[in-house]
Amino acid sequence: MDWYGVRCVFEWTTAGGRSYEERITLWQAASADEAIALAEAEAETYATDNGFGYLGFAQSYRLGGTPGSGAEVFSLLRNSALEPNAYLDAFFDTGTERQQHH
Repeated sequence: MDWYGVRCVFEWTTAGGRSYEERITLWQAASADEAIALAEAEAETYATDNGFGYLGFAQSYRLGGTPGSGAEVFSLLRNSALEPNAYLDAFFDTGTERQQHH
């Protein structure tokens, strides 16, 4: 059994608008497909319990060993012709994120 990080995406709809959450959970499973199945079942419960929607989008990443301090739990490579600052602005720093700025 290996450890997998699985990223699921959720939609929060409020009177103030729409937000999306990317959530990564850890699962011990025999395969990526099994880890995704476990994560998606938990994602449906998480969404239902909190009153928002699971978008049915999951990606898995097999960890190289047992999770511990500093372990990589998810990695995704994306091809893009964008320059670094434009890439960050397009995918990670649009100005609409709910995050603490450092």
